[in-house]
Amino acid sequence: MLVAWRYRERKNSFIQSFDPRAWVIFYLCCFVSTLSFWDVRFLLPFLVIAIFVLLTSGVKWHEIRRAFLFIVIFIFFFSILTFLTGRGGSEVYKQEHLIREFRASFSILGWTPVLKVTVERAFFAVSQLVRYASVAVMTILVPYSLNPALYGITFKGLGLPDKFAYAMDLTMRFIPTFGRDFQLTMDAQRARGYELEKIDGGLIAQVRKLGPIVVPVTIHAIIGSEDIIDAMDLRAFGVGPRTWLDVLTYTTRDRILIAVGAAILTVSIVLGFMGFGKFWVPEVLLGMF
Repeated sequence: MLVAWRYRERKNSFIQSFDPRAWVIFYLCCFVSTLSFWDVRFLLPFLVIAIFVLLTSGVKWHEIRRAFLFIVIFIFFFSILTFLTGRGGSEVYKQEHLIREFRASFSILGWTPVLKVTVERAFFAVSQLVRYASVAVMTILVPYSLNPALYGITFKGLGLPDKFAYAMDLTMRFIPTFGRDFQLTMDAQRARGYELEKIDGGLIAQVRKLGPIVVPVTIHAIIGSEDIIDAMDLRAFGVGPRTWLDVLTYTTRDRILIAVGAAILTVSIVLGFMGFGKFWVPEVLLGMF
C-alpha cells in the first residue's frame, strides 16, 4: 500500500489557504528566480519570503525537525567545503583578494596543503548559503502542505499529461513508502535475532551484512511497482483521457498569488539580462586587502 508524507490540514496556514496549483506555480517562480542571482543583496528578499512562508505554514517543528536539520547541515557543509577549496567560485569571480594564508607544516608526496582565505571565497560562501537556504526552506514545506489526495489533479491542472501527472503522484509517494517498508523490514529482522547495532568491519563488510535488510526492501519495491503496473493496465490506464474525482477551482487570491509569482520571475529574468544580480563583493572590503 502506498503511503504519503505526514500531511494534515492546518488552520491559518498560509500555504493551504491557496489552491495547490497556485502554490506550486508560485514556488517554481521563486525557485527559478532565486537561481538567477548570485548577488546576496538580490538573494536576501527570497530568503525573507521563504522564512515568512515557513513561519506561516502551520507546520510544527517536531514534524520537520529531522528533514530540516539534515538540510541545514548539508547546506552548511557544502558552503564550508566550497569556502575551503574555492571550487565553484572560480566560474563566478576571476580575481581574489587574500586575507590570510594558512600553510601546513607537513607535505604529502611533495604537496603542501595550503588554505587561502580570500574576500571572494568568503562572500561566495555566504551567497551560496543564502541561495540554497531560500530554495530548501520552501521545498521542504511542499510535501507537508500539499494534500496527497490532490497530487495527481494538481499536476494535471498545471497542464501536464495524465501519464506524467500520475507518475509525479507515484514519485511523491515513493520515498515515504520506501521508508515505511525499510522500517518494517528492520523491525522484522530484529524480531528474528538480527542485531543491527553490532555491524562492524570495513565498508564492504558492513554493506554485505546489511543484505538481510536491503535485499527484501529492494525486492518488495520491485514487486510493488509490478502490482501498480498491473492494476493500471487492468483499468486501461492511458487508453483515453483520465477523469479525476476531485475538482480544483481558482479563486481571486489564487490568481493574485500566480500574478505575484509571474511578476517576480519576469523581473528576475529582466534584471539578469540587464547584467544585475551577478556575484557582488563590497568595495570597502576589496580596498582593505
